[in-house]
Amino acid sequence: MYEALERLNEGDWLHTFPEGKISQENVPMRRLKWGVASLIARTLVPPIVLPICHSGFEKVMPENYLFGKRPLLPLWFKNISIVVGEPMQFDIPTLRATAETAVRTMYFNEREGSPLPELPCKAPPSSLPEDMVLRWLYSHMSEQLRKIMQELYFKAKALNKKMSSE
Repeated sequence: MYEALERLNEGDWLHTFPEGKISQENVPMRRLKWGVASLIARTLVPPIVLPICHSGFEKVMPENYLFGKRPLLPLWFKNISIVVGEPMQFDIPTLRATAETAVRTMYFNEREGSPLPELPCKAPPSSLPEDMVLRWLYSHMSEQLRKIMQELYFKAKALNKKMSSE
């Protein structure tokens, strides 16, 4: 992660699969890992995020090809669809302020100025647990990315299906 952050801070390209695994099942996209959001939030200049999804690679290297194993070499003449989304950038200072407000609202009853009874929080309202702010920030950013990538994934699947039927 430190090397990835260093590359991003140098303005280099970084390609990652934020799902944390490659899934060959036809199911909705899993919750994204927070590592990508963490990298975006910690860069000196927030990078441009270019969401890319693909479909068809599961036919090139199927997990259960022969006797439950992958083929030794990639299979030929398979359709692969790659869909590139719109570039996006996260406004980290604004998102961080929103995260702090959300955490403050979650942890403190601002009308009374005291911690909510169900949460064992003794800190004054001006002091927020940093890990909770980061958790909200990373979770929110990851969910935004997941929604966009899910949309692109369905477009790639539809395109691949269309190509296969032609």
